[in-house]
Amino acid sequence: MMNILITGCNGQLGNEMQLLEKGFPQHTYFNTDVAELDITNQAAVEAFVDENHIDGIVNCAAYTAVDKAEDNEELCQLLNAEAPAYLAHAVGKRGGWMIQISTDYVFDGTNHTPYTEDEDTCPNSVYGRTKLVGELNVQKLCERSMIIRTAWLYSTFGNNFVKTMIRLGNEKPELGVIFDQIGTPTYARDLARVIMVAVNKGIQPGIYHFSNEGVISWYDFTKAIHRLAGITTCHVRPLHTSEYPTPAARPHYSVLDKTKIKQTYGIEVPYWEESLKECIEQL
Repeated sequence: MMNILITGCNGQLGNEMQLLEKGFPQHTYFNTDVAELDITNQAAVEAFVDENHIDGIVNCAAYTAVDKAEDNEELCQLLNAEAPAYLAHAVGKRGGWMIQISTDYVFDGTNHTPYTEDEDTCPNSVYGRTKLVGELNVQKLCERSMIIRTAWLYSTFGNNFVKTMIRLGNEKPELGVIFDQIGTPTYARDLARVIMVAVNKGIQPGIYHFSNEGVISWYDFTKAIHRLAGITTCHVRPLHTSEYPTPAARPHYSVLDKTKIKQTYGIEVPYWEESLKECIEQL
């Protein structure tokens, strides 16, 4: 039995974690968001972890507004780099463990084969840089830490690409969607399931990659979303990245190699379309 702190419990992944907690009642969970625990306040973090005898932390909290981050570097740094350091230090000095969720944005997206965990990082956005510093801080301050990099996260909770494309598909006769950025979507419930496997089988420190299986563009993803949601009245046309400029640079190729996490924990990873279908049925 462990006392486990979940941060960012109102987000996509945090909500999925709360659903799965019921299946593991041997542990006590402290589900927090900013109202319950301000993770940017180091003293508050130290006190919470000590007073509640926290054995492990799953940090689902982050600044994820990628474009806004370009103009809010200070806040992004605080949430994505410094707050994870406070959490890691607080639980690390107790001999506890921590799972830090990170991102494909730590890479520049110039690969043509899936990224492995030991490849050189090269973030080219404020979001990516701050998340990378967060990774390094957690590894330095908590010996029993896992970094799980993921990509293209969606769920039935919060705002995400899947829900936006369903809404726009029902509202508009035509949509332009980028076809030259390639990656793999991740259903947050699948990521939450893997986290629970790691927690209950035992934390194996290191960096891991997790997304669903397969490779797809945003354009093809949108076409699949509309097909599975029964949207037939919206024409989706492919756009080049250059036709849709954004403040933050996106990786053109961000497929993650999942061999390590599959072998370490003996898991099978669902194909992206199967998971998308499950999510849309829930919606």
